[in-house]
Amino acid sequence: MKTRIYSVLVENRSGVLCKVAGLFSRRCFNIDSLAVGETDDPATSRMTIVSSGDERTIEQIEKQLNKKLDVIKVNTYAERQCIARELMLVKIKYNKNNRREIMELCEIMKVDIVDMSRHFMMLQICDTPDRVRLLIDMLRTVSIVEVARTGTLALAKCSENDEG
Repeated sequence: MKTRIYSVLVENRSGVLCKVAGLFSRRCFNIDSLAVGETDDPATSRMTIVSSGDERTIEQIEKQLNKKLDVIKVNTYAERQCIARELMLVKIKYNKNNRREIMELCEIMKVDIVDMSRHFMMLQICDTPDRVRLLIDMLRTVSIVEVARTGTLALAKCSENDEG
């Protein structure tokens, strides 16, 4: 199984997300991550879709995306070809015994403490999807109350051949 990141530039209008999600659903392709947002041009949005499958599945996803009328451009990346980031907020319950350990973990992983009360902390991380998963694994020893994640965002690595 290979993981691919599809950076899909689409027309920014209602129903486009539904059409793209329907394409995956009808063909039984799984979406591991989906993030959508307006670009610098209000007429276009970028969908970043992470999916996995064999070589044939990956090719089919790209071909089917390119067939959609609302799709302007599709770029497909292996993880090493792009810079990928994910944002996560995680609310945890802490106590006096594990507070120092949590704060040290935050310092090591460059995690921000964005809110705090007597018994709860909210942490923020913006990093690679692997590092976000690592933080979740590291926090399993404390009480995770709630998690919100954006999904992966990605752009191709910079190159002198970029259009400008």
